Amino acid sequence: MKTASPKSREARRPRDAEQSRNLILQAALEEFSTYGHSGARVDRIAGSAGVSKPLIYDHFGDKDGLYAAALKQAYVQIREGERELKLDDLGPEDAIRSLVRFTMDHFREKPWFIRMLNTENLLGGETIRRMEDAKDVQSILVERLQTVLKRGAASGVFRDDVDPVEFYVFIASLCYFPVSNIHTLRVVFGLPMDADWLNRRADEAAEMVLGYLRPQDGRKTR
Repeated sequence: MKTASPKSREARRPRDAEQSRNLILQAALEEFSTYGHSGARVDRIAGSAGVSKPLIYDHFGDKDGLYAAALKQAYVQIREGERELKLDDLGPEDAIRSLVRFTMDHFREKPWFIRMLNTENLLGGETIRRMEDAKDVQSILVERLQTVLKRGAASGVFRDDVDPVEFYVFIASLCYFPVSNIHTLRVVFGLPMDADWLNRRADEAAEMVLGYLRPQDGRKTR
């Protein structure tokens, strides 16, 4: 049976610019995270997204423009997931537990996120430095996390001197390493590295960061 070409699939589908853009970005995330910037091919992205190469160039200009958009999309996806957690509806400690578990789960379930970050770091952060609204994307998380930390400090369960950005780096670090090094950890240390093991690490990571947040001797630090 003959497979329909990307162009014919595109012709059969109602033209929806937003849908096409989302399909392209998802295909680009998977392509760039698998092959890196230099190894990625626009024709494979077009095939995976079911669109024509000219349409990709119309949306993003060139391969570098597509890579930049995919990198931004990787950050947008994790920020959108964090927004759905409704941290403001949870007590401060439960909000932190929810954020830590989400972070571990996102790294596991969206493998392109870690790989895209690795690719960009190998490139020396060149693309993200040129991304004018990169800080705006991150500011959503920082503001929400700062609100949680302030609520915890006001109720006496958290210290009042914790920087939200540095604290998030702490959370991301604890969740990032087991997932980014899953294969080597499994071989070198004989760890199972399955879903149950990673779920336990997420729970333990949450308790670790909560221990860091709690005032010593039940008192605030300032």
